[in-house]
Amino acid sequence: MRDKLLREARVVTYRQGQQVFGPENIPDSLMFLHTGRIRVSQSSDVGREIVLYRVEAGESCVLTTACMLSEEAYNAEGIAETDVTAITLPKNSFDQLAAEEDSFRRFVFSAYSRRLIDLLRVVDDVAFGRMDVRLAERLLVLEGGQDEIQTTHQALANELGTAREVVSRILNDFQKRGMIQQTRGRITLQDKAALEHLAQSE
Repeated sequence: MRDKLLREARVVTYRQGQQVFGPENIPDSLMFLHTGRIRVSQSSDVGREIVLYRVEAGESCVLTTACMLSEEAYNAEGIAETDVTAITLPKNSFDQLAAEEDSFRRFVFSAYSRRLIDLLRVVDDVAFGRMDVRLAERLLVLEGGQDEIQTTHQALANELGTAREVVSRILNDFQKRGMIQQTRGRITLQDKAALEHLAQSE
């Protein structure tokens, strides 16, 4: 299997901000991310966007797998959040390896199953989750131990699948309660304990 992968796989690179795939593309190769991160999102007809998941180094893109197997175009967009290096494997090689190699088949479909569960959680959060709780969770994830986040209200709305006005209203409430301090394009977490308590309240 290793020899076949080395022989038939190809290395592709994308610059930060570049589109990796979009709704006009029908994938003909499986993609494994070697370095970097890809944000996968979906937009509505009226321009609302929601982030479905991110592909990190060492992972494959489940949407690419699904669309390649069904021979359908993507219904979402993948954007390189950092510079990206990926390994692609042509569909005919994928089909052969999936049929002949148990370890390859387990790897691909285990990743597929995990990502499907993640997507179901996104649907559950959007449909049933309290927005203030979800926003508190997202702020804690994005700050990464730095206490400060460089982002916009619109970017947070895209992450959560809601309107910018909703995010702005909740952030203003957080600020009044002393949890955060806002400046243009920047949010400082002032009371992480309160945010953590809110994030865990459901």
